Amino acid sequence: MVVVTIVSVIAIIVSVVAITAIALGSINSQRGVCLPFALMRNISSTCKIKNMKPSRFNLFFPYSGSMIAYNSIENDFIFLTNELHSLYSEIATANIAQLEEVHPEFWKALVDKNFIVPENVDEIEKVKALVHSIDCDPSHYHLIINPTLNCNFKCWYCYETHVRGSKMSNEIIERVQKHIKQKLDSGEIKCLTISWFGGEPLLYYKQVVVAILEFVNDYIANTDVCFNSNFTSNGFLINDTMVEDFDRLKITGFQITLDGHREQHNKIRFTGKNKGSYDVLVSNIKKCLKAKVYVTCRINISKDTFQDIEKIIKDFSDLLLEDRKYIQFSFNQVWQEKTNLHSQILNLIELFKQNDFSTQYNMYTDTVRNSCYADKKNQATINYNGDVFKCTARDFNTENREGYLKDDGTIEWNEKYYARMSAKFKNSPCLECSILPICNGSCSQKALESKDMKYCIRGADESKKLEVVRAKLEHVLS
Repeated sequence: MVVVTIVSVIAIIVSVVAITAIALGSINSQRGVCLPFALMRNISSTCKIKNMKPSRFNLFFPYSGSMIAYNSIENDFIFLTNELHSLYSEIATANIAQLEEVHPEFWKALVDKNFIVPENVDEIEKVKALVHSIDCDPSHYHLIINPTLNCNFKCWYCYETHVRGSKMSNEIIERVQKHIKQKLDSGEIKCLTISWFGGEPLLYYKQVVVAILEFVNDYIANTDVCFNSNFTSNGFLINDTMVEDFDRLKITGFQITLDGHREQHNKIRFTGKNKGSYDVLVSNIKKCLKAKVYVTCRINISKDTFQDIEKIIKDFSDLLLEDRKYIQFSFNQVWQEKTNLHSQILNLIELFKQNDFSTQYNMYTDTVRNSCYADKKNQATINYNGDVFKCTARDFNTENREGYLKDDGTIEWNEKYYARMSAKFKNSPCLECSILPICNGSCSQKALESKDMKYCIRGADESKKLEVVRAKLEHVLS
């Protein structure tokens, strides 16, 4: 949870659920805010020297007439008056412990929120412990399954090699079922998620998806294991019969992509010449919402898709408020687009919010606390042929596999898997970065592909790092 604190004459701690006021007393020259640094040096002889230090993860930047302090490991913001920021800056360059004497309330607020930490605290180890607690959670197992690598669309930007005729065989389905049974029988799994990917997973809905989901639902029927299933799908094949299955099979969500409004979308996502998909997708999304199935409507953003994109709002304007709570519009600039469209995306997001739609923007993604599924130890991606991968954002070539699903349902991992699971915290620019606890160089895939290289996903540009933090603040305040 992100916490915002305003420190001035009155300190206001603002969380998602509460507002608390804490009196700091008057701020004047006697409290040290306006004292010149020369006078502070005279005061320093009376200060108790404490073994404290400013956190290495503090950032400061101006915003709406205030100075913002942000600590990336605590994920906390503090609104400071300019005087308090000046006080902090001057003392921090000498001996931060002087702040306790000069302004004890300010000192206490910074210590309580870990903007000032004990000298012996290794903050890098704290980040490692945070990452380990998230990526090595034994209680949740996430299995991704590709029933096929074939697809009924031919999107120009798709990175996958579509394999015609590819389909998970009955033999591999049985191995998958054995694998799931073994995981559940271990007693460690409290929650199981099965995600369907591809290719287009709905091409073999009855033959593969239903066969596996019926098995799982029967197996966990008398257990306390929570279970849900979701799809990354183009959404074109959703029909009324499937929708009737969703509740029974515990299908709870879809991610379906729109590439702009109707005209632009139909140039990219089509089933054949002059056969666009926009209207079918909008209709199928609404079917899911009526069935209380959550839909993340991913909107791919490029310079081309901005034309008429706001008209998407009108196409969903007939949704009742009850149905709207099941849809979220997620805005993602496609990686091929090199123009910075951040400000235009923010304006678009505001327009959707004004029309009572929930939004998500990948600029806000915390890749530590919300790390990629492929970073997690308790996750696997099983391809239709039994090859096992972690990442789904690369081609599923057998030479790239990280393991194989054996006849008995166990996964035999290879050296690529072990290299992935030890890939983090080896990039020196990341270890020196103030936003390490919300970035960590992106994901394990990026770390693998940048082995023995010094890299920064933001080009070592401090202004771009601050842009991420500022966007996070604006998201919290919106």
